[in-house]
Amino acid sequence: MMICTKLFSALAILLIASLARAATYAPCPDSDALPILKGSVCTTVIMPLSYADLAMAPATEIRLFVRQFPAKGPSKGTVWLVAGGPGESGASLYPMLDVLRSSFPDFDLMIPDHRGTGYSSRLCPREESVDSPGGAALAGAEWGSCPAHLAEHPERAGNFSMTTAAYDLKNLISTSNLDKPVYVYGVSYGTQLVLRTLQLGKTPITGVILDSLVPLQTAAQWDLSHRSHAVDDVGRTVLAGCDKDTVCHRMMGQKAETVYRRVLAMMREQPILLAKIPGKDLKRFLGSMLDVPEARSRIPYLIKDLELARGQELETVLQTLQDAGKQFGEFPQSPPSIPLVSIISASENNLRPNLTADDLKKEDETLLFASRLPELLVQPLFPSYPRDEYFGKVPTQFPPVLVFAGMLDPKTPYDGALSHIAALKKFSKVGLVSLPSAPHFILWSAPACFTRYARNFVQGGTLADHHCGVSKRRP
Repeated sequence: MMICTKLFSALAILLIASLARAATYAPCPDSDALPILKGSVCTTVIMPLSYADLAMAPATEIRLFVRQFPAKGPSKGTVWLVAGGPGESGASLYPMLDVLRSSFPDFDLMIPDHRGTGYSSRLCPREESVDSPGGAALAGAEWGSCPAHLAEHPERAGNFSMTTAAYDLKNLISTSNLDKPVYVYGVSYGTQLVLRTLQLGKTPITGVILDSLVPLQTAAQWDLSHRSHAVDDVGRTVLAGCDKDTVCHRMMGQKAETVYRRVLAMMREQPILLAKIPGKDLKRFLGSMLDVPEARSRIPYLIKDLELARGQELETVLQTLQDAGKQFGEFPQSPPSIPLVSIISASENNLRPNLTADDLKKEDETLLFASRLPELLVQPLFPSYPRDEYFGKVPTQFPPVLVFAGMLDPKTPYDGALSHIAALKKFSKVGLVSLPSAPHFILWSAPACFTRYARNFVQGGTLADHHCGVSKRRP
């Protein structure tokens, strides 16, 4: 489905804007359910299912859920906060409310669930309902009925495309109080969605903050099918760091990679040793640890513990990962939409559509750390949609941009961010905050650094490049 700006009449655009502005906020039904949600107000905004048909026929409607955390005093402006994923709802940002308030003091914080996620309209409304057997996540027979429903209605995938979501975001932003500054923050896939929104024409945005900027869509070495290679690069860097650390190296007794290769060989020869490893795959389990700084620092110690068959370090790491995940999974709309992840990933960010399971297996043999994401791209359960006119391009008119990039990011590689920034700098001012030891999602992994530079940005500070050291994850 090709979505083209020419299809829109001035009347259609005004109609959408008027629908969005008509939304009124009221206390959220769950505002007393958890302390963090106290004082939040919510609304449901009606948008067309298909923007391409809007100028020609009455639109089928979808609903977008938006939660607002109003400024505690007089509001200085609005910050729209766009979650990643692409299947994550805005609930993934709720746990960071204290950091967000510190970073954007006296701003109204607006957190939408983009289409296909959270409390907004879903790809499979019945199976992804929070009231379904698996809640917002697919469970049991829903793994059959949801793909079957979308196979019968493949056009629905195109109605949940990145560009369609970008039109949603553009229209939501238009509901801001435009007499005051309007900023937009996006993380991971959210950076891609924000940049797609900026391709759609003039939008009343004062400034943009991109956290963990994704690579350019045309950068083959960093597309999602190569995610395991990005994970492997960071994992090897962690092992090399152990060799340079006196305490860690003494504990290992020799090069960390040598010990790790020996452990991998042990587990190939005795698969029973993998019984307690989540997924029974050590490479992918260690790859998942790279996202959590506290867990990442324990990787060499876990490897040595596995070699000695003690098991104590594994229990500690599992608890660390569980504690990190708990704060993001306590809301009913928290589970990511796997159908949306699959559809957008395959349609927008996979440059090797003919990749096979055998290809991945051969690549995996050369890696020490890996990701499960490329496996989802091989024979996907859900349909994809054709790429549109915006694919692989960057916006040419946009306000100043501040980018946060972790130099040990296993999901959106630092070099990929640099390449993307170079393309953006041809058209506007872009400042970069590099964090030498940070992984993905700087708002969460390095909140003190994020707050320092984000606050300066929205308060009108000079846009420049900086390096920020990473301390504990509390500001």
